[in-house]
Amino acid sequence: MASHGYDAGRLNLPFVGISTFAKRPYVENWDALDADVCILGAPFDAGTQWRSGARFGPRGVREASTLFSFGHAGAYDHEDDATYLPGDVRIVDIGDADIIHTDTLQSHANIEEGVRAILKAGALPVVIGGDHSVNIPCVNAFDDQGDIHILQIDAHLDFVDERHGVRYGHGNPMRRAADKGYVTGLTQLGIRNVSSTAKEGYVDARNMGSDILSVRQVRALGPDETVARIPEGARLYITIDIDAFCPSIAPGTGTPSHGGFLYYDVLEILQQVAQRHQIVGIDLVEVAPDYDPTGSTSILAAQVLLNLLGFIFHAKESP
Repeated sequence: MASHGYDAGRLNLPFVGISTFAKRPYVENWDALDADVCILGAPFDAGTQWRSGARFGPRGVREASTLFSFGHAGAYDHEDDATYLPGDVRIVDIGDADIIHTDTLQSHANIEEGVRAILKAGALPVVIGGDHSVNIPCVNAFDDQGDIHILQIDAHLDFVDERHGVRYGHGNPMRRAADKGYVTGLTQLGIRNVSSTAKEGYVDARNMGSDILSVRQVRALGPDETVARIPEGARLYITIDIDAFCPSIAPGTGTPSHGGFLYYDVLEILQQVAQRHQIVGIDLVEVAPDYDPTGSTSILAAQVLLNLLGFIFHAKESP
């Protein structure tokens, strides 16, 4: 068959094939990981306090991510005059942690096992939730990785210590992180309106080293001054709750909160932190695709993750 001037092989359009993240290779054996980035799904949503559905987040974000895969390596950004994620950045999708229905601790343990396997391979873990409780096992896996600082982008503080015996729900992860000796502090951006955390939680958070900024405070500071508040030299773990964004652009989530960030509010912060800090881990949580029939929320999540990865590896190559 004549090639008609096109590249040899299959065109492999975004809507063709199996929906791994960005159509990158699937690696089933967690003992044989060899990559720069490993994508792990954490489809657990039993930690939710209102609307469930984030268990379908990994599947939705993976499918949406194929939009950005056109069979060629790298994505050129004319504003930055940079090609992000060229072919030498090796990204693989290692599938999902096994989730045991009604069993939070075992499900979390399975997620932690996946993150530990990624770290053992020397790769960057990128975990797609699931509700925000999946951050707890992710951070647990860093207990032998040295000090880290948490950058949280979220509508809610998630700093509840214990409520009616619950310590591992999606209102608890930042408190569980702050409990860790190797977590040196938290920068919590986008926190606004009525939150799941009572006033005492805010007091506790600040006493335990948190810097808390609302959307309006971040906008007043601008991305440069916001990022400058993060301790210099800190190794960052980034956790992004999709409800940090305004539900006008991200309605597909269990606990939407109006007045959230718009796309470039967050993107410019992520670009700055990638340039100034070593990023050691990422999770993006709370995408619940069934609440957004347009699919826009899942596309936003995929786009944010791909851009963030692009910024991270471009910064490593820059002098």
